[in-house]
Amino acid sequence: MRKQGLAIFILAGVLGTPFAGGQQPAPGGTPGGTPGGTPGGTPGGGTPGGAPGNIPGRPGQPGQFPGGQPGQQFPEMRRPIFLSGKVQMADGSPLPEPVAIERVCNGVARVEGFTNAKGNFNIELGRNSNMFMDASQGSFDGTMSGATQGGFGGAGGVGGPNQGISERDLFGCELRAQLPGFRSDVVTLANRRAFDNPDLGILLMHRMGNVQGLTISATTAAAPKEAQKLFEKGRKAFDKQKYEDAQRDLAKAVELYPKYAVAWSALGRTYEARKEYDEARKAYQAALAADSKLVPPYEGLYMIAVREANWKDVADTTDTIIRLNPFDFPHAFYFNAIARLNLNDLPAAEKSCREFIKMDKQRRLPKASYVLGIILAQKAEYGEAAQHLKSFLEAAPNAKEADTVRRQLAEVEKFARATPQPQ
Repeated sequence: MRKQGLAIFILAGVLGTPFAGGQQPAPGGTPGGTPGGTPGGTPGGGTPGGAPGNIPGRPGQPGQFPGGQPGQQFPEMRRPIFLSGKVQMADGSPLPEPVAIERVCNGVARVEGFTNAKGNFNIELGRNSNMFMDASQGSFDGTMSGATQGGFGGAGGVGGPNQGISERDLFGCELRAQLPGFRSDVVTLANRRAFDNPDLGILLMHRMGNVQGLTISATTAAAPKEAQKLFEKGRKAFDKQKYEDAQRDLAKAVELYPKYAVAWSALGRTYEARKEYDEARKAYQAALAADSKLVPPYEGLYMIAVREANWKDVADTTDTIIRLNPFDFPHAFYFNAIARLNLNDLPAAEKSCREFIKMDKQRRLPKASYVLGIILAQKAEYGEAAQHLKSFLEAAPNAKEADTVRRQLAEVEKFARATPQPQ
């Protein structure tokens, strides 16, 4: 087998579309969280962000109506269900950014909307069917996205026409807020009716222990009012894709308050959107000089390094993210695996890739199985390599690189047959 040929294809194929949606994240936003999109689609496995086909309580499957008699079916009628509430930090500090509001049903998380700058949210369940979580999600053009707002977010969010949602769809569902480094109060939706009071009250965010890397910065509270106003103005301009305006306002914000880490990070995102990567790098570095535990600038830096194929920088920067917060930024493991593979550090590449796959419970990124298959093939572990290549093809049979992977699989299987099995 020409192992080098397999590794070379990684550069062209595996990096294709690690995230779903192709949208920029909110500057200073939340590019971590659940793995994003499924390149080539996931026929037979549910759509990204959707419930797998075997989840109980989906339309067309029997279910017990909460509080009803055995055998009684959930009502089939689908209606709009609106919910509102407020998210606050348990310690009384202000929210650093819009926070994602997730509906979690049988372990499958969907982003339903976002808070506004004051922490309030108004959502219609099921409306944002194309809004996916975290975590970092989009086409590989050197940009990042995340458990993102696909912009800055706001109360509710926009989506396509909604057919409403049935009460049966809410069986086994909870509502929570999502912010890396914090856990949210949870509201059960199982017994909710369309005409119930939509106000859910306050969801408190509690800081998690043993996590240093966050998407908020301790420097924000000290920002002067004028700098904060410019930051918010820049965020809104970015959300409207008015990048020149966003750049101007964010640059003024950091000029007024040079330690404004999230504003520097936001400015880096804006430079990235304008494809000014050298300036973006400088802004991210300034953000980290102000607050070395702020994670989004590290993500911006390693994505610029990926664009430049600077695998040493990718490996070092993702190592830092993993050390700061190994829970909320799983894509750091994915890109660490690719970087380590290109650096021929196969044990470290395998470790990171397996960790990412373990975290990607919904298989939002089946390309990770492809990466692991290539790593194992490089290690001459052909039998397991073939299994992971097959897993990728089963999850994404129509992916643009599927034909190439099929040829690689045939080659790997040939070597597996020729390799003596351990006794």
